[in-house]
This record gives sequence, structure tokens and C-alpha cells, in this order.
Amino acid sequence: KAVPMGQSFRKGAFWLFLAVMVCAGASELAMSQWASLFAEDGLKVSKTLGDLLGPCAFAVLMGLSRVFFGIMGSKIDLRRFILGSGVLCVFSYLLAVFARHPVVALSGCALCGLSVGIMWPGTFSLASRRFPRGGGAMFALLALAGDVGCTSGPALCGLVAGSGGGVKSGLLAACVFPAVLCGCVLF
Repeated sequence: KAVPMGQSFRKGAFWLFLAVMVCAGASELAMSQWASLFAEDGLKVSKTLGDLLGPCAFAVLMGLSRVFFGIMGSKIDLRRFILGSGVLCVFSYLLAVFARHPVVALSGCALCGLSVGIMWPGTFSLASRRFPRGGGAMFALLALAGDVGCTSGPALCGLVAGSGGGVKSGLLAACVFPAVLCGCVLF
């Protein structure tokens, strides 16, 4: 029998899982939504090249990381893997923002896809282990938290970019999400 959601809300670990999901969604969508414009405006490459090397490479590497998780998920320390993915995500954002060569910066966009691929499914797996009787409502709330992140990540990036800082500044601001994710996983 599923545990009532009121009991889950009284547990600090549940709130951490919600925070991780917000940060996972924000980390993923801030880069994927802004990578094309970042490539065009910030790196001065063509739209076609920017789309292929930015969002397309992001999606391919994200898919590969999820395939890896599907095959190896039961054999890895998931908490450490998510933490490592968060660190890689911060690195990939910083690489995209600070690299001087466009191809290196775009590789940061692609690498971000690799880093975020495990965050959502891994968090669901960890939550189901921690709260085995969480039920469907728990997964619905986790998905809702992820969707909040999917809105807040690109929004923060856009607000910072629109305030005169440009897309690079927006992506730099979005670094806060994978950094907070790492803190939550450590805690």
C-alpha cells in the first residue's frame, strides 16, 4: 500500500529529491533551449552548424547516457554517478561559456547532454529505493518538480541574457542549477 503524500512531505529526504528534480530539469533545458542561439550569436557560426553541433549533439549524447543507464543502472552507485554528472554538467556549462574557440564551446553544449541524461531517470530510481511505498503520487510530484526546473532554467538564462549580459551570461547564471544539484546529492 502506498504511503500518503502527507507523510512524504514530512521527510527532509523527499524535499531533497524534489530539489534535485528541479535542478535536473533546469540543467537540461537551459542548455538545450539556448544552445542554438548561443551558437549563432555568441559563437558566430551558421544556424545549420549551430543546430547540428549544439542541440543535435546535446540530444545524441543525452540519449547515449540514458542507454548506458538502462544497461548498467543496476550495477553502478547511482548517487555517485548523479554527483559526477552534476560536476560534469557544471564543467560543460563553463566550457561552453569560457572557451574561446567555437568548436570547443559547442563541445561544452554537447557534453552537457551527456551529463544531464542520467539526472531524471537516476533521481526517480533513487527516490523509489528511498521511498519504496511512495506510489504514483510521489512520481507525479517528482515529475512536476522536474517540469518546474524545465521552466525556471531557460527562464533564468533568458532573463540574464535579456538584461544585457548576452547568452553566455545567461548560461553562466544557469550553472547554479547543476551546482545546487551536487550540493543536494552530497547532503
